[in-house]
Amino acid sequence: MSDLDPTLLARIQFGANISFHILFPTISIALSWVLIYFKIRYARSGDEKWMEAYRLYVKVFALTFALGVVSGITMSFQFGTNWPGYMEKVGNIAGPLLAYEILTAFFLEAGFLGIMLFGFRRVPGWLHTLATVLVAFGTALSAFWILALNSWMQTPVGHEMRDGVAHAVDWWQIVFNPSMPYRLTHMVLASGLTVAFLIAGLSAYQRLKGDERPAVKAALTTGVVLAAILIPIQIFVGDQHGLNTLKHQPQKVAAMEANWETRPAVPLVLFAWPDEQARDNHYEIAIPYGASLILGHSPNAVVPGLNDFRGNHPPVKPVFFAFRIMVGIGLLMLAVSWFASFQIWRRGEPVPLVNRVLVAMTFAGWVATLAGWYVTEIGRQPWLVSGVLRTADAVSAVPAPMIAATLAAYLATYAFLLAAYVSVLFYLARKARIPGTTVKDKDQIPFVHEGLPADAAKA
Repeated sequence: MSDLDPTLLARIQFGANISFHILFPTISIALSWVLIYFKIRYARSGDEKWMEAYRLYVKVFALTFALGVVSGITMSFQFGTNWPGYMEKVGNIAGPLLAYEILTAFFLEAGFLGIMLFGFRRVPGWLHTLATVLVAFGTALSAFWILALNSWMQTPVGHEMRDGVAHAVDWWQIVFNPSMPYRLTHMVLASGLTVAFLIAGLSAYQRLKGDERPAVKAALTTGVVLAAILIPIQIFVGDQHGLNTLKHQPQKVAAMEANWETRPAVPLVLFAWPDEQARDNHYEIAIPYGASLILGHSPNAVVPGLNDFRGNHPPVKPVFFAFRIMVGIGLLMLAVSWFASFQIWRRGEPVPLVNRVLVAMTFAGWVATLAGWYVTEIGRQPWLVSGVLRTADAVSAVPAPMIAATLAAYLATYAFLLAAYVSVLFYLARKARIPGTTVKDKDQIPFVHEGLPADAAKA
C-alpha cells in the first residue's frame, strides 16, 4: 500500500467523484426543458397524455436533482482535502465562479423546485408553469458557471500572476474564454441527447411491457425525434470544438489521434494500440488523409505530433480510446434515432426490435458524456490549469493508504446508488399507469397523491 502514488490515487478519487456527479446534471439540465415542453403541449391541447408524461418525468427530475446535489457536496470537500494547492493558486478565480453558481443558480433551482413538485394544488396553474421555467433556467445557469470555470482551466486568460497566485484582471475574458462557447454548447447538446435517449428508452420499455397509453407513445416520439434533431447539430458542434482544441491545446488533439510526428497528410486512425515507450502505434487501422481532412479540411493539412510535446502531453491510451467511444456512440445515436424516426413517420411507432435497441441505449448518453469528459480532463494533463498549475503541484500530503481507503468507500457507495437509481427509474416506468385517474382541469396536476381524483386536486 505504501508503494501507491498519492497523486495518482487522488486523481482517481476525484475522477470517480466527478464521473458519478456529472451523470445527474447531464440529465437535469435538459430534462427540465422537456418538462416545460410537456406542460406547453398540455396547456395548448388539453390532451391528458402530455400531463401523464409530465407526471412521470417530473419524478425522474426530482430524483436526479437530489443525487446531483449530494454528489456535488462530496466533490467540493476534495478541493480542501486532496487538492489544497488548487485554491491556493487559482482560488481568486475559481472561488467567485463557484459562488456565482451557488448564488444565481442553485438557490433558484432549489427554491422553485418545491413549487414545481408540491405547489400544484396550492398555486395557480400559470405560477406552477413559471416555477418549472425558473427551475429549467436555474439548471442552465448552473451549467453556464461550472463550464465557464472548467473552460478557463483549459484555456486560461484574463488573469495575471502575482507572487505565484492567479488574480483576475478581466472577468469578461475569464468567463468567456476561448473554449467556453464550444464547451458549453457541446455539453448542453450532450445533455439533450442523454435525456432524449433516456425518455425514448424508458418509453420503449413501457411499450414492450404492454403499456399502450397515448402518453407512452407521445413520450417515445418526443425522445426519438429530439435525438434525431440534436445529433447532427452535435456532430457539427463537436467538429468546431475539435478545431478550437487544435488551436489552443494541440497536444490533446495529437493524443486523440495518436499521431506521433508533426506532418501533413495524416491518416485517421480508426483503431490502434498506442505505445508511449516506442512512440508508435501497434495494430493500426487507418483511413489515408482522414485526420488532415477533418482537422485541416485539406488532405495535406499539417497535424501536430506528440513528439513535439515530450513531457508535456497527456497519457495517450485513455484519451485515444475515450475519444473513439464518444464518436462511436454518437454515430450509433444518429443511426438509431433516424431509423426510429422513420418508423414512427411510416407506421406510427418503432417495431419491437427497435424498441429493444432503444431500451439498450437508455443510458447511452451517459457513456458518451463520460467518454467526452475523459478526453477533456485527461487530455489536459499534466496540467490542472493549463500553463498555470501542474497537477502534481496541487495535490495534498494525505497518505496513500488513507486515499485508497476513502476511494474504496466512495466506489462502493456510488455503485450502490447508481444501481438503485437505475432500478427506481424502471420501476417508475412500470408503475406509471394510474387506473381510474383523469385530468379534467388542465391547471392542476395530480401526481404526488397517486390516484387522487382531479376534482379533489383543485386549488
